[in-house]
Amino acid sequence: MASFTALWHVVSLSVSPINTWFPQRFYNAFLSAIMDLDLLQVSAPGLAYICLGGFVVLFSMISLLVKEKLYINEVVLGTGFGIIIGPYVANVFTPREWGPLENTITLEVMRIVLATGLFAVGVELPCAYMKEHAKSLLIMVVPTMAFGWFVVAGVIQALFPGLNYISSLCIAACLTPTDPVTCAAITRGKFATQHVPVNIRRILSAESAANDGLAYPFLAISIYLTVETSVRTALGKWFLVGWLYQVIIGTILGAVLGLLFSKLMKISHKKGFIDRESYVAQYLALSVFTIGIASTIGADDLLAAFAAGSAISWDGHFNVQTEDDVFSSVIDYVLNCGCFIYIGAWLPFDAYNSPEYSITPWKLVLLTIAILVLRRIPPLLALYKLVPEIVSWKEALFSGHFGPMGVSAVFVSSLALTRLPTPEHPPANQAQYLAATIQPIVSFVVLSSVIVHGLSIPFFSMGRGVHSRTTSLTMTWTSINRATVPDWVHWARRSPNMVESPPNEDVERGSPEISKDPDESVVDTPDTNSPGVTVTFEDVPSVVTRRHGRGKDDSSPELVQVEAVNKHVGPADLNSGASDDNQIKNVHFPSAQ
Repeated sequence: MASFTALWHVVSLSVSPINTWFPQRFYNAFLSAIMDLDLLQVSAPGLAYICLGGFVVLFSMISLLVKEKLYINEVVLGTGFGIIIGPYVANVFTPREWGPLENTITLEVMRIVLATGLFAVGVELPCAYMKEHAKSLLIMVVPTMAFGWFVVAGVIQALFPGLNYISSLCIAACLTPTDPVTCAAITRGKFATQHVPVNIRRILSAESAANDGLAYPFLAISIYLTVETSVRTALGKWFLVGWLYQVIIGTILGAVLGLLFSKLMKISHKKGFIDRESYVAQYLALSVFTIGIASTIGADDLLAAFAAGSAISWDGHFNVQTEDDVFSSVIDYVLNCGCFIYIGAWLPFDAYNSPEYSITPWKLVLLTIAILVLRRIPPLLALYKLVPEIVSWKEALFSGHFGPMGVSAVFVSSLALTRLPTPEHPPANQAQYLAATIQPIVSFVVLSSVIVHGLSIPFFSMGRGVHSRTTSLTMTWTSINRATVPDWVHWARRSPNMVESPPNEDVERGSPEISKDPDESVVDTPDTNSPGVTVTFEDVPSVVTRRHGRGKDDSSPELVQVEAVNKHVGPADLNSGASDDNQIKNVHFPSAQ
């Protein structure tokens, strides 16, 4: 009856023409009616939906500017937005206040995002990529992870003396894997497509996916040595459970599921039972299905998800059916935004200054610097000559730097807490001490990695822009006094294997004649669907090239060498200051592989 009276009061106010205070009185009556009807229900899930949806909507409005102009991805902005709405600023979204289920919720959120990302990495790699690049991946994953694991553990023990070396190994195991979600945000996009060779992008994606699954054995040996009283028992469980069961069974399970569903989808497609949308839905459905089975039987669910994605696209059928479809990217985009908003609100800033555990901000900063310098760069600089995809020390340095830590580190640290005792205050033993310190240390390194790796490309792009503007004035004067060579030809490597082609053949279009115009020194640009080429003028002091992208996702060039001569007999000398134009004499294409 009270509710009816309140509503009638609102209606009577709305139709009263003599009410001079109509707006204010209507507003007060409206609020009174809402309170009487108990319509206003503020809850944690509702606020979470508002924050996630609002961020994605607002970020999407300026996504082209932010991602393609400023080169800042959703990882950095999502984390920053999570910090703003978290308990230390707006106090709107507070995951750590969700009670005893907080760690379980964090673990499962990270698991879903990681499994979807790992499955997508496996699908997007070329057919049979893992088989053809197994040697390179083995060299990049195992020695690099082992080196970083031991070295980071030593640094942790030196900075935090309350932790013994075994506990330090457990924390280092959380920081050993490269995060595939953050790595995907770095290796994709306009800047990566233009400036990072496709082989580097692919090997970094595959490596980040593989070493995520292999983080289980590194964590397992540390946990077993911490909680078991016998070293022999710990090593036995580590070998039988950590390697033979979790890793091997998880890999086999994922590969079998991927191949099985690949065969089933081909049969269904042949009979006309499946549509295109259902293919794309497998990105989410099959990844969740795989980790559900793997986690239920206790196998390595992340490695199973990656193996399933690689297996389902092994023959290329799945890739063909999902080609040019953006729904999978939309799934990754929304999940990544939500995940890093969650991480930003989850970060325990008050734990970064805990003198009782020897945790202070300056120690955490020193640890972060040591990890960024020592974790990946030294082993990759030492071993890059054994990895065909990495051709120079600069590419090895780039690959070593871009080993971000993010979702995977949070996931492994949350998984470790499920196997450690609940800490008392003060901790009664080393296991409780480890449980109290693992997430403050790991979360600070994750925050630092998001900032450093997420903003590396914007700073690198800014540096390139300053350098190009600085050198353009010098290049303008120099080009006037040299033979006319287009300035599109300065970025590619020489190809070691060459075969001759007819001297008068057009390099880019394959026509039998080239331009005879003595005033023209530029070959026509092919259409975007033609294979990318690199034209090299030989017998000159510097390599002079022309580069075209091979496709929308592949900017790495095919290598072509061209011998250029002037009108006089002999090779061209671009430093001679001659004003006569160059012509193409011989063309060399790379031999078929």
